[in-house]
Amino acid sequence: MRPGSRRELLDGPVGLSLIRMAMPMAIGIVAIVFFNIVDTFWVGHLGKIPLAAMGFTFPVTFVIKAVMMGLSVGATAVIARAIGSDEGELVRKLTTHSVLLAIVAVGTLAVAGLIVMRPLFELLGAPPDMVGLIASYMRPWFLGITCLGIPIMGNSAIRATGDTKTPAMVMIMAGLINAGLDPFLIFGWGPFPRLELEGAALATVFSWILAMIAVLWLISRRFGMVQWSGWTIRDVLDSWRRVLHIGIPAAGTNLLAPLSSGILTRMVAGFGAASVAGFGVATRVEALVAVGVMAMAASVTPFVGQNYGAGAWPRIQHAMRFSYRFCVGWGLLLAALFIPTAHLIVGLFSSDPVVIARGALYLKIVPVSYAAFGVAIVSGSGFNAVGRPLRAAFLVGVRLLVLTIPLALIGRAWWGVGGIFGAIAAGNALGGALAFLMVRSYIAGKRRITVSAAAGEQP
Repeated sequence: MRPGSRRELLDGPVGLSLIRMAMPMAIGIVAIVFFNIVDTFWVGHLGKIPLAAMGFTFPVTFVIKAVMMGLSVGATAVIARAIGSDEGELVRKLTTHSVLLAIVAVGTLAVAGLIVMRPLFELLGAPPDMVGLIASYMRPWFLGITCLGIPIMGNSAIRATGDTKTPAMVMIMAGLINAGLDPFLIFGWGPFPRLELEGAALATVFSWILAMIAVLWLISRRFGMVQWSGWTIRDVLDSWRRVLHIGIPAAGTNLLAPLSSGILTRMVAGFGAASVAGFGVATRVEALVAVGVMAMAASVTPFVGQNYGAGAWPRIQHAMRFSYRFCVGWGLLLAALFIPTAHLIVGLFSSDPVVIARGALYLKIVPVSYAAFGVAIVSGSGFNAVGRPLRAAFLVGVRLLVLTIPLALIGRAWWGVGGIFGAIAAGNALGGALAFLMVRSYIAGKRRITVSAAAGEQP
């Protein structure tokens, strides 16, 4: 582990440290989103049938990636706390065992996916004559997915040190390789055979392999965060217990967002296909501009984790306040941008007047709650960082399942599609307020305990 990383997060300026971590994260996230679009673009040139086949793969690939990302949140939190406590040997064990966990967990899911692939996609509604085409993509994807699990877990360990630039560079490198290989393997350019949908999967897997090699070298050589010997099975199981304590709830909450999105989409579908299209355009635009908040939330985990390990509660409180102010500023900026230009933004994606009207309605209502949404997301990261994953999961569950969905049912009955959008905004606002109060209460309680303990130790 590079010596400057710990000092910066424990002693450096709080706001500047968070911004320095968030900026590379944002760039990396945008790069991945962009390269996924490129992947879909090339497959789209094969025709609507291959594109539809690829569409059937998204729910399955999303679930597996959600599990991996949940485990990576757990790894970042526990490794950051160990760094903050200045326990170098524990850092190396946790990093090594986290990589092993990724291999076992993702490998198990991949084998299960290969075994049940045909009935699984038939259950998802894929026509029998399309299952073979889907399998041509998913077979190499399942065989290679472990090569993605390793760099995801390794990058999470690097982020725990406070270095977000290196993981972002790995993400960008993998995306560039994937995008560059796509046309050669899909269409058979140059010396390559025409593999079509299978070629798209192979390009992706090859990029994962290179990312895996790069990350293994980084955590082994550059950061010195692995220890391939000197530990027992008991050590491994103890490390896995720590990671899974946070990783399992985090993975579960990752799955709540698409679940609630599917329920809301079904509600909107009652108002016609054009309403669904407008809703889809607006939410995709929203996902892209939410990168700033997501990057800040990802930065909060290692910062709070390290300072938690060091017992620096004033810095944790300062970090949460700064991240809240960032979210409020980001949310107000987006609201000021979207509300007056909603029709123009949606019009870039469709010329249908109903699609534009529905999408614009969403972008005139929901952005008023973006600040509160950011507060909720950042709060969940803070709770994960201090080893309170159930509180983070509680916040997501309440916001989506207890507030947004029931309010949407009421809003749909009283005000139609606008009522659904209003419910999303209300759920964000109430969820953000609850998150703020829970974090403030938790930190205040911890600071009181720390002060009381310090006073009791004095002669």
